[in-house]
Amino acid sequence: VWSPQCRRDVDQLKRVQRKDKKMIQATEHPPYEDRLRELGLFSLEKRRLQGYLITAFQYLKGAYRKAGEGLFIRARSNRMRGNGFKLEEGRFRLDIRKKFFTVRVVRHWNRLPSEVVDAPSLEAFKARLDGALSNLV
Repeated sequence: VWSPQCRRDVDQLKRVQRKDKKMIQATEHPPYEDRLRELGLFSLEKRRLQGYLITAFQYLKGAYRKAGEGLFIRARSNRMRGNGFKLEEGRFRLDIRKKFFTVRVVRHWNRLPSEVVDAPSLEAFKARLDGALSNLV
């Protein structure tokens, strides 16, 4: 037969053990972002953006001549910071148009440094883009 004091001590010990167990489990499994950083990988959002920017580069360099004609509009401003190959962002009244590929890519493309945008080949663009994305977002 246990005394009330003994039961309180046992309950308190169980609470401390549960708390310690949670702390140990938290150190066993680091957060997703930390695991990605350790492996040198990008998150799903960054990988998706990387794919979009690679496709935009291919369109702009003429890989898809017929399909990509008129897809992107080059900005007409003389005052440009960052890269010299800025794209024009369209204005739309409908929210659905804001989800189009061209609209999603333009904002990120315009933020890229000039050495990334002026890459001579697709492979050079991919390598430079990886460096830019590791500092971005």
